[in-house]
Amino acid sequence: MIIRVSRSTLGTCKRHKGIVDYQRRAIRRSSTQTANKILERLHDKSVLRVSGNEASTFLQGLITNDMKHLDEGAPSIYTLFLNTRGRVMCDAIVYKTQESDSYYVECDSRIAAPLERHLKMYRVRRKIDIGHVEDQVAVWSMFDPTEPFNVATTTNENGKRKLEGMIFPCGTISDKASKFIGSITIHQDPRLPDLGVRILAEAQIDEREITKHFEHAVRLSDRAENYRAFRYKLGVGEGTCDLPPGKALPLEINCDYLHGVSFYKGCYIGQELTARTYHTGVVRKRLMPLTFHPPHPIETVRSLAYDEKILDESGNVVGKFRGYAEKYGLGLMRINESLKAQRLSILDVNVQVSKPAWWPQEFQETVSAKDAK
Repeated sequence: MIIRVSRSTLGTCKRHKGIVDYQRRAIRRSSTQTANKILERLHDKSVLRVSGNEASTFLQGLITNDMKHLDEGAPSIYTLFLNTRGRVMCDAIVYKTQESDSYYVECDSRIAAPLERHLKMYRVRRKIDIGHVEDQVAVWSMFDPTEPFNVATTTNENGKRKLEGMIFPCGTISDKASKFIGSITIHQDPRLPDLGVRILAEAQIDEREITKHFEHAVRLSDRAENYRAFRYKLGVGEGTCDLPPGKALPLEINCDYLHGVSFYKGCYIGQELTARTYHTGVVRKRLMPLTFHPPHPIETVRSLAYDEKILDESGNVVGKFRGYAEKYGLGLMRINESLKAQRLSILDVNVQVSKPAWWPQEFQETVSAKDAK
């Protein structure tokens, strides 16, 4: 006898298991952790609301990720909106709300108005409501900057340097647990577990109302750049400062590694260049974390401009500067060349580059074999 189980039933089971696992982890952590976790309101984030019977199909044709993940139980997805030339217009996180056929789109506040116009331009005759809910919904992040990072090695067991940059299609996204507590919604960050949780709350709700729902100790961020420095330490770019509209390419900003692009869905705006890059097999440049070593005075670092050239010890350009926060920075680096360099500098300011521990390792040997042909 063959028993057939529907995809919706399987999705329900997976979601239930995810919530149980989430609650178990919360209980374990509450008994051991001190106030290492930081809660920071992201004032540079805005939220758009897209609703209507055709909202999912509408967004499916505009974003790099697959809306089916939300239909099958994922509470949020990371994605990009591209222009017609395949360049990044903005990055975003799309959340499924408790209302039927309604979604929140979190984006940088500076791109919210252009993104709203972009959505309305492509709405055409669809019965879809698109609105800016900045005054109603605030975005928070809770993260642990003291979490030890497992620094991945850049050599294999034979001492030979691995070739980096293989494209990593995300396929389907594992279901993440989320909690709806009144006017507060708590989501695990869909990009990386290390990025902690994203919290959407009514604008008038303060940090005390949010922190009381966590079983472990949480402290409020004392500096606006805590979260940004934390992201740079991980090597994650976000918003218009790191990803200026119309300049960045999706795979160079690690969208595939961050589960933000599907290579199996149908067409969407800007797909052609991304698909062509995917079929070539390798991306030679990617966003990577930088550390200023030794730490330099903040006035010196402030003099560094976006796109400033990063040179190796021979004076060769191996990357371009993207931004900084505290002693951490972000650069678009030629992967192999920058990792092999003995010394890196930006206008005589010494920096160190590292390969993020969260980059996938699955395809390293495959890429090496391909290049050897």
